[in-house]
Amino acid sequence: MLPPAERLIGAQLDRYIRDKLYWVLHAPRQTGKTTFLQSWAREINAGSEAVACYVSVESCQGVTEPEIAMPMICDSILKAAEITKLPTPCVGKNPGSTLGLTLTDLAKKLAPTPLIVLFDEVDVLEGQTLIRFLRQLREGFATREVGVFPVSIALVGMRDLKDYITASKDGKPVNPGSPFNIKEDSTVIGNFRKQDIQKLFAQRTAETGQQITEKALDYVWEQSGGQPWIVNSLFKRATMRILTEDDYSTVTIEHIKKAREQMIRARETHLDALAVRMDDVRICKIIESLMSGDADPLLTKSDAFRYCLDLGLVSLEDGTPNISNPIYREVLARQCTESAQYAIAKPEWKWEKSDGTLDMDALLREFQQFWRVNSEIWEQKMNYTEAFPHLLLQAFLQRVLNGGGSIDREYAAGRGRMDLAVEYNGKKYIIEIKLIYDYSQAEKVREEGLRQTAKYRDTIDASAPSYLVIFDRRSEGKKLPWDERLTWTVEDGITVAGC
Repeated sequence: MLPPAERLIGAQLDRYIRDKLYWVLHAPRQTGKTTFLQSWAREINAGSEAVACYVSVESCQGVTEPEIAMPMICDSILKAAEITKLPTPCVGKNPGSTLGLTLTDLAKKLAPTPLIVLFDEVDVLEGQTLIRFLRQLREGFATREVGVFPVSIALVGMRDLKDYITASKDGKPVNPGSPFNIKEDSTVIGNFRKQDIQKLFAQRTAETGQQITEKALDYVWEQSGGQPWIVNSLFKRATMRILTEDDYSTVTIEHIKKAREQMIRARETHLDALAVRMDDVRICKIIESLMSGDADPLLTKSDAFRYCLDLGLVSLEDGTPNISNPIYREVLARQCTESAQYAIAKPEWKWEKSDGTLDMDALLREFQQFWRVNSEIWEQKMNYTEAFPHLLLQAFLQRVLNGGGSIDREYAAGRGRMDLAVEYNGKKYIIEIKLIYDYSQAEKVREEGLRQTAKYRDTIDASAPSYLVIFDRRSEGKKLPWDERLTWTVEDGITVAGC
């Protein structure tokens, strides 16, 4: 089930056939693009207004030579035609015209029925292969009509194709004569809405009788932000792994929480591919800005941010940039801290009190000593210099809590802080991270941090022990003796740890 795609089918099918458009559909990984296209093709072919041919060009990934790639694309068209039981088109021999000739012949053999071609995975095409592909479509565009050329062509991938053309032209903007100027429309498949998530589980309830609590549904929505793959994975794990396949007990929030942690630890393909993208310099800079809380006001105007937006890594909430959902925040943070986490020796000291609660005072004091010994050396090794203090503290916490607790992370982009809610044996602990720079007023940062910590604590749990960790990144601060740099005070019920 993909409600966003279903809405597209109903609203736009007639318009595309009538207006004979070339259009682009883009969306992040595993949001249902392929499911949508195949469903749309079946719906078109079930009627008599047009014939749709779904073609994936994924086999061309990494093939930059048009002489090799264009025949491969035409071969994909032949296979698609065979699967759909369409006439077999003739294929030209010249890579500069073979795609256009193939589509022309297929349109001719289907006349008087209009032909619609749905190209999937187009964003795998690179450089001159991409340009040659689009140029042949553009040439056909001038003569498009029933029996001559497809009346409508969809170009589908993760990104708006203009970005790929710009990249293939060494960063030069697309000009009016670009093969891309035939694009008539660009559509994005959105995430599930909250009611879509409810409808999705309602299908299981209708099939098996299994129920889900309102709190569990709310938690799925909160953690996924409606990202279709995450929603389906949480439901699948909760109902088939946390509960067994033949156990139709009501799904509770605890089942979903266990499914969430299991999913993150397993690093399934979707999340693993997401984490690997952190090696991209463009993504690295955007994520680091969001982590440190000191995002540039012009951040959302950058090509790098738009790239992250197209990939589904980030979102804009009321104009404020952020990581798209809490699960992505967790995965990206763990990816950034993984090497540091495993390089930290297993602590020999006891961080748990006799009543089973977390001794956060002892833990953070131990971190201060760890920071004293390791910060200067480790900072040189980390890729994320601006967010380095945040990441090292999280790596330390994750190393200690691994398997026994959890960390919810909130990136407060543009507000100069990061919020952490640590949960251990059912009890929450609030940690706010602030940085002081050469351009900062130390006392103002401290006062602001205390207010923000109190506000975050009241939002999460008014009774939760709360901590404000301030890292002094000023050049003069780094020159002070460690005994003066490491401080520990309590103000208004909030423990302030200086590093």
